[in-house]
Amino acid sequence: MNILLWHVHGSWTTSFVHGKHRYLVPVTPDRGPYGLGRARTYPWPDSAVEVTPEDLRDTDVDLVILQRPEEFDLAAEWLGRRPGRDVPAIYVEHNTPKGDVPNTRHPMADRDDLLLTHVTAFNELFWDNGGTRTTVVDHGVVPPNVEWTGELDRLAVVINEPVRRWRVTGTDLLARFAALAPLDVYGMKVDGLAAHLGLPEDRLTSHDDVPQHAMHAELAKRRAYLHLCRWTSLGLSLVEAMTMGMPVVALATTEAVEAVPPAAGALSTRVDTLVDAARGLLDDRESARRAGAVARAAARDRYGLDRFLADWDRLLEEEVCASR
Repeated sequence: MNILLWHVHGSWTTSFVHGKHRYLVPVTPDRGPYGLGRARTYPWPDSAVEVTPEDLRDTDVDLVILQRPEEFDLAAEWLGRRPGRDVPAIYVEHNTPKGDVPNTRHPMADRDDLLLTHVTAFNELFWDNGGTRTTVVDHGVVPPNVEWTGELDRLAVVINEPVRRWRVTGTDLLARFAALAPLDVYGMKVDGLAAHLGLPEDRLTSHDDVPQHAMHAELAKRRAYLHLCRWTSLGLSLVEAMTMGMPVVALATTEAVEAVPPAAGALSTRVDTLVDAARGLLDDRESARRAGAVARAAARDRYGLDRFLADWDRLLEEEVCASR
């Protein structure tokens, strides 16, 4: 099956293109947001191939994966075919709703030409999807090539754009944990975070846009993983950390309540409870190891790559067959 999809979310797309199909990834000379092409910091198989907009007009496409509303018009222009009418279409929603929650209308609400697929049950529940057909395919991750060791008495965090997103990503809570142990914050646009929080550099170290494999190797050395997001979809970095066997200290918000067993470290809406739990993991490495084992088992059971790809294969085949 030839599947057209844009490279939007690196971790999710990395998992998706590990399937048995051929994945057509648009590329433009500027490698901008609608032509990013193949990943450069994630390992992708050869079945994910770059295609130019000009090539798509004469390329067989069995199904289109859409992830942004504007991709409808873009796909129609580049393919010369209408997604959802001339070629089957699935819209993947990665994000929690914004604005008038829980009354936020999804941009694909009340359509009869596509299947709206959410990456978490929380997202499906909180978006107003109208009469559009919906389903959920839980995340799946490519297992990192490292295992947790936790020899460093430091806490790890992965956040993209922590200054701009601030309360959404729980950036304002980081100082509470920096009082316990030094923090290592990985992600995009994390440089200068310590200064924004009024923390000395030795209490919070930023690691900006580190390649995924190198980030995993460093995360695995830290004692525990902090997930302090108030209002985001389930972060794949959290799942990857759990898969490595990292104990997790997480806010009990959005899909985290389904992803993180309390015995994997701590799960609460009370920040004081999470601070106490982090202190316990820092003081007792053996306790951290046991919690990490629970985290690893839960993540590999629910977010394994084989399950993810099998769910997607079933969905793709159903949509293509239904259109014939």
